[in-house]
Amino acid sequence: MLIRFGHEMTVTCPQPTAMVCLLAPHRDRLPDLALPEVVTTSPQVPIHSYFDLFGNLCRRFVAPAGDFTLRSDCTLHDSGLPDAYAPDAAEMPIADLPDDTLTYLMGSRYCETDRLSQTAWDLFAATPPGWARVQAICDFVHGHIKFNYMEASSTRSAFDAYNERKGVCRDFAHLSIALTRAMNIPARYVNGYLGDIGHPYTGPGDFAAWMEVYLGGRWWTFDARNNKRRIGRIVVARGRDAADVPLVNSFGPHVLKGFTVWTDEVPAPAFVPTPA
Repeated sequence: MLIRFGHEMTVTCPQPTAMVCLLAPHRDRLPDLALPEVVTTSPQVPIHSYFDLFGNLCRRFVAPAGDFTLRSDCTLHDSGLPDAYAPDAAEMPIADLPDDTLTYLMGSRYCETDRLSQTAWDLFAATPPGWARVQAICDFVHGHIKFNYMEASSTRSAFDAYNERKGVCRDFAHLSIALTRAMNIPARYVNGYLGDIGHPYTGPGDFAAWMEVYLGGRWWTFDARNNKRRIGRIVVARGRDAADVPLVNSFGPHVLKGFTVWTDEVPAPAFVPTPA
């Protein structure tokens, strides 16, 4: 299938303000693009791109004083298949894990494994290791936290979410990541686009957060917020937690004036590629 996705963000700055944004599709999906991503700003400003330590594409620029709009629009090919399912995927002994997965066993800013370790072992020590254990963690988090956009907090950690039992998708991801790491299974934070393809419409679009877990020699998608296999995920960035992959990192004050996100299936006959 074809998926059109993008965003339009408008901020108001009292003075010229340097920003770094992680809003582009991850380079893993670049071979799937049906058309190049079109990025525009109003007013127009120079944009410099680079890759961070986690391989995410970052865009830096200086937003001028007043209203500033950043817009991106893109279309890619997607398999149309739901998230991969591998119930036989096994945990790996820590001694056998690849070096680059070990950082995703450690505690981080929003995922306090030290404060949740005993809780994790009390809850999940008796579960079958591997895929079933991770799914048990997602089932628990899905039922433990009440989703509410009005309860969003930029400072809520996994430990806070466990105790407060409320939050948004990033809180579901942080708590599931912390519990998974506490069980000695690498887990990393992911944000990206996730529309309602294959599911009833739930309202205006937004960016989503979920986790990827290392089992059986590869990374797999788990989503405690939805706790269902979904179609059409488009990864933007990966990191230890949300502190590594903020959608917008502003080096000065600004006010968010408008934010629109779209992730929609495009009927094939409606898609006509622009000639090169």
